[in-house]
Amino acid sequence: MAFDGFVEKAVIEELNSVLTYGKVQKVFEPTKNEIILGIYSAGHNYALVINIASNQCYMHLTTTAKPNPLVAPNFCMLLRKHLLGSKIVSITNLGLERIAEITFETYNELNDIVTKKLMVELMGKHSNLILVNENNTIIDSLRHLEKEEHSVRDILPARQYVLPPITKANLLSISSFDEFCSILQQKQISSLEDISAGFSGISKSMLQYLQKKLDLTTLSSASLKALWTELQHILSCMTTHHIVLEPIRDGKDYVLETTLTASNSLCINWFLDDFYTAKEKAETFTQYRNTVLKLILAKLKKLSKKLEGINSKLAECEKIDTYRMYGELLTANLYQLPKENTSSVTVSNYYENGKEITIPLDPKLTPSANSKAFFKKYHKLKNTLEIVEKQKQETKQEMDYLESIVYELESSDTIQAVDAIYEEMVENGVVERKEKTSSKVKKVKNNPRLPSKIGTAVRRTALL
Repeated sequence: MAFDGFVEKAVIEELNSVLTYGKVQKVFEPTKNEIILGIYSAGHNYALVINIASNQCYMHLTTTAKPNPLVAPNFCMLLRKHLLGSKIVSITNLGLERIAEITFETYNELNDIVTKKLMVELMGKHSNLILVNENNTIIDSLRHLEKEEHSVRDILPARQYVLPPITKANLLSISSFDEFCSILQQKQISSLEDISAGFSGISKSMLQYLQKKLDLTTLSSASLKALWTELQHILSCMTTHHIVLEPIRDGKDYVLETTLTASNSLCINWFLDDFYTAKEKAETFTQYRNTVLKLILAKLKKLSKKLEGINSKLAECEKIDTYRMYGELLTANLYQLPKENTSSVTVSNYYENGKEITIPLDPKLTPSANSKAFFKKYHKLKNTLEIVEKQKQETKQEMDYLESIVYELESSDTIQAVDAIYEEMVENGVVERKEKTSSKVKKVKNNPRLPSKIGTAVRRTALL
């Protein structure tokens, strides 16, 4: 299930219960798409993570420590300047759109209380994080956008902040089932699958789950009534915390479910923290393993080409006895061979009971010079044969070793296992160490600038 408007509303309901009037103490930017706010509220430390990556955007509390760059990025420094020491007044979202508004109160240079807002737009590839002042003027944003660059609005410092165009209907403003059906007719929605395109907050995955749960097959009045009732029930359960997220598809996805008893006060946030942390860990592992595998396959490709060259030389060395025989026969028959240059000669082959054999010659050389050339090539190939046979053995051993490493990599299931394989390859001189190849887990362990105490104590308290 995507992080849709329903999930965001459930998250914000929980955030308001613990973060309102909390004080911003730290700001981090672990990656170019991620901001972490360290907040102290009611005697507890919390960490609010906001990720605007196009493939997975989300916002929730976290207890996962992440590495930070030694030099804070510009937007991180700007947030520290404007938000450190500020107080969170409210966290709201625009209907069921994935647009959240975090309002802060802080002091300006004249020691007057001013309001600033962090607009969190979680809209796939259009996601952004925008800081605006009390006049709704943009102070800065994580991503800068201009109309000239095919954007629907300007997101630049000193420009007026404008909400993105909203074309979908807001379920929160619909008061009756008849109004719900009327909007469906206005938007000319003719199938259950198209309902998510007409109403904000309903993702396709959520709609598919509800269709299966409620056994909806057609766009009948009964089906619409059942869907409307379920959606209203979910919305009403959010305010009373009678709602949870449950894993499906072997933990690869999740669904929003209502419960008869009130859930833990932050169960939605902690579920999302565990889910996206596990997903990021799995993606990091896959990426790291593929990076190491790419190094091995590149090395195997080079060794394969090297082996082709060795086999080519060995094929040439198969003629070594022929060159020796040509040299000996020419030397033995020089007295009866013509002195002038020729392209070939026919002599008696005493290796085959005097049977005649035609020996190809270099017409640029005399028979005597050709004889010396054959012996020279023989000795050269003899030395080459000893070297390339050894090279072939070593190359095949190295290829066998790398193929066994490939098997181990495909069988590995943890970053630590891949790390061990990579370190073994470095120690054996198979690959050179590259800093970018080392895993994120290693960086987390060695990075001293982590938000170490933010949010770590909360999940051990009675809040759970």
